Amino acid sequence: MLSFLLLFLAIVLIILLTSRFQWHPFVALLVVSLAYGFATGLSTDQLIQSLQEGFGATLGSIGMIIVAGLIIGTFIEESGGAHVIADFFVKIFGAKRIHWAIGCVGYLISIPVFADSGFVILTPLNKALTRKLGVSLAGTAIALGIGLTAAHTMVPPTPGPIAAAAIIEADLGWVILFGLITSGMGLVVGIPFAKKMGTKIYIEPDALTPSEGIPSKDTLPSLTRTLLPILIPIVLIVCKAVVQFPGFPVSEGAGVALIKFVGTPIIALLIGVFLALRIPKRWDSKQLSESGWVGKAIKGSATILLITAAGGAFGKVIQASGVHHSVEPLLTSLPLGIALPFLIAALIKTAQGSSTVAIVTTASIVYPMLVALELTSTIDKALVVVAIGAGATVISHANDSFFWVVTQFSNMTVPQGYRLHSMATLLLGLTALATVFLLKAGVSLLT
Repeated sequence: MLSFLLLFLAIVLIILLTSRFQWHPFVALLVVSLAYGFATGLSTDQLIQSLQEGFGATLGSIGMIIVAGLIIGTFIEESGGAHVIADFFVKIFGAKRIHWAIGCVGYLISIPVFADSGFVILTPLNKALTRKLGVSLAGTAIALGIGLTAAHTMVPPTPGPIAAAAIIEADLGWVILFGLITSGMGLVVGIPFAKKMGTKIYIEPDALTPSEGIPSKDTLPSLTRTLLPILIPIVLIVCKAVVQFPGFPVSEGAGVALIKFVGTPIIALLIGVFLALRIPKRWDSKQLSESGWVGKAIKGSATILLITAAGGAFGKVIQASGVHHSVEPLLTSLPLGIALPFLIAALIKTAQGSSTVAIVTTASIVYPMLVALELTSTIDKALVVVAIGAGATVISHANDSFFWVVTQFSNMTVPQGYRLHSMATLLLGLTALATVFLLKAGVSLLT
């Protein structure tokens, strides 16, 4: 019970330091790791070794993947590729299904681009379409927010799910596959909710200012070049997971070896980076410079890399403390199973606001407990990562920067933000959790 209490206090301290005292998550995670290590009786040598091993192993396994993913996202963002993808979905769904179109745009864009940036980039287009069709900005803005949130929390190569997969030691291909299914079901439920709320609350979209204008079509890249850097790495990683799954009819040969190589996450993402270099309509070698798009992506990756690595260090300290052995009786007596990662992530997300911090911290806490939770298979670990991502959607409110991006760029009052955006994230998370349960049950029946 003392071990469980110390772990609970560690979680509370992380929440307080990052939310109330506004500490950077990197500093908060390291400070709490040290305090927790000493409190549980680890020697100085054990504590230092755990911190170094956890930090280094996590950074080594996903560092290049995160940087490569951010480079792809930056090229799509800076080249105007987001608007190309948006035009594509609007043509497919048509004016009558604008909520589905804008939600799917957000979903696809948020795989390589951060949700906050994606919302800012797509808001001018969303406002223009909303004004043209005479519908409420409330509905389309929430549809966009749901799409961005779903992919941001559950579909690699978004940094949060990648970090969780590394900490949990889950196969990234299965995480992508289950993440697509789970977040997709979230959209199926969430977008009709956004459309319905748009009929109840009318928000007039502002006229676009010159600085908000939609880029000229003459400067935009082609759809194919924009989509390939997103889709090709995902397909390659999933293919590798499939051919490696026990029972796959072909396990050897040059073709299988090639799939395993190009489907390795870092190789797949590097292929994506090469394809991303071909996105801009007008190539400029300065895009590869320190002050260019590549430099912007690398600088932007620093924070997420440090937070992720610090989360890995925290997880290693928890593992070294042996707390998972102490709480095993409690875990086995409470039939929570895969709901536990969801609940922990939801608690941390709601309390301190950041989905990424919630995902990384929860993965670090849960990993040592997987044996007690009987979640040790390849499929189970992937579902745990997705469950953590689902929990990290619940609930976006005033302590979340994305809440303010959505409300301020969509002319919402704070009460409207709670009624629209916060409720949408709650619905998204609960739908995703239900889907994880169904996937878990389906896999159990098949095996």
